[in-house]
Amino acid sequence: MGVRVNDLTIRLTETGGKCLYQQIYEYIRDEIRRGELLEGEKLPSTRSLSEYLQVARSTVDFAYGQLVAEGYVEARPCKGYFVSHVEELFHFPEKALLEEGIGVGAGKERAGEKGILYDFSPHAVSLKDFPYATWKKITKDILVDANSEMFALGDAQGDIQLRETISRYLHSSRGVNCRPEQIVVGAGTDYLFMLLEKILGRHVPIAMENPTYKRAYRVFQSFAYEIKAIPMDSSGMDVKKLRKTSARVAYVMPSHQYPTGVVMPIGRRIELLKWAQEENDRYLIEDDYDSEFRYKGKPVPSLQASDGDGRVIYMGTFSKSIAPAIRVGYMVLPPKLLQIYKEQCGFYASTVSRIDQRILNEFIRDGYFERYLNKMRKIYRARHDFLLSHLSPFEEEFMVSGENAGLHILLTSRSKIPERELIMAAARERIKLYGISDACMGQDSIKNTSFENTILLGYGALEEQELEKGLMLLEKAWTPYLKRAR
Repeated sequence: MGVRVNDLTIRLTETGGKCLYQQIYEYIRDEIRRGELLEGEKLPSTRSLSEYLQVARSTVDFAYGQLVAEGYVEARPCKGYFVSHVEELFHFPEKALLEEGIGVGAGKERAGEKGILYDFSPHAVSLKDFPYATWKKITKDILVDANSEMFALGDAQGDIQLRETISRYLHSSRGVNCRPEQIVVGAGTDYLFMLLEKILGRHVPIAMENPTYKRAYRVFQSFAYEIKAIPMDSSGMDVKKLRKTSARVAYVMPSHQYPTGVVMPIGRRIELLKWAQEENDRYLIEDDYDSEFRYKGKPVPSLQASDGDGRVIYMGTFSKSIAPAIRVGYMVLPPKLLQIYKEQCGFYASTVSRIDQRILNEFIRDGYFERYLNKMRKIYRARHDFLLSHLSPFEEEFMVSGENAGLHILLTSRSKIPERELIMAAARERIKLYGISDACMGQDSIKNTSFENTILLGYGALEEQELEKGLMLLEKAWTPYLKRAR
């Protein structure tokens, strides 16, 4: 089906596996990239384009919403949609893309990573299914109703309405017991870690699971914290080894440890809580970064839910569950630390705009967040199951672990093939992989462990068709190792 509207020709097809709004979005995006649509050029109205294409107006709204969100198009109130300033956008000529073996609009080659066909990043999430239209509508309604108060500085801990909503959400979904007054909202966990340094003090001995979330490790390093790398066993941080250190604080991810995927059982949680209770100034930092995505068994309650003595600092983020660009995190402070925060950090202004806080509050409060989470759980579960069902060519050589939650699994070589060798072999087939050693604290912690031979295989941003093709190329790349195993 083809149509010309204001010199814009779009062809839609019912075949090919792509939904209609994605076809519209990709066509306009590629026209802008090629320079066929110029800066300032007006696009057809959603009504006229939907009538010509004989599709629902909401379909065009979705496509336009995606284009606005990515900066290709701007919406001007009462005027319509116009092509944005494109001088600094990447232009991908169709011929060049075809020579690389990539179809226009396929989205497999990331800007800045030339030649990569499939990126199995353990950090990436799917953004294609984000409810752009809903987010846009909430934003529009808020700006229409906005008053001068919304543009004032606001509460340093975050707007009370958002903190109340987060408090209710955490209690119902994670069993967290807290009052809105205990919650501090910030632009990402880096800012919240900075506040914790002011609250806990400088040069604090802090224990971390090894391997761990390397970004947190680097942030703590920048505070001149004395970091104690604690080995893990099948239940998480080894408390016996923790007791042999002078650590005052332990940073843990009990619901889904990154990168190993270990879920900490209740017995180990109680051990950690007992360790914290033995001294007045001991605390646990619980990073609950992706507890929303679990595929086996019932949801695991937070560690904070078992804390009756105010020893757990609970931290969460919306970066994985909504989108990385949201950049909104939060922490729940125990009463004693909350008082220190108010005395020593109360003068720090909130780092999240009040408009963004209001949008997020309404997105959660009005049920959109829950519906989006349910949708994404189904999508990620399907990708998770699809990935596991296509790993049979690798089973003789690789052990699979960490498969019950999160957005990545682990492949560990039974014959001790070095991680670097596996990554380089995959790169020759234009597959990007990640090794677990990147999450280890120092080379000495890698030696004599399976961490030397373990690959993280992320699937959050790859659709099933991409997973299938990526695994086929990976099997080709690793053929010498797979034959050896047989």
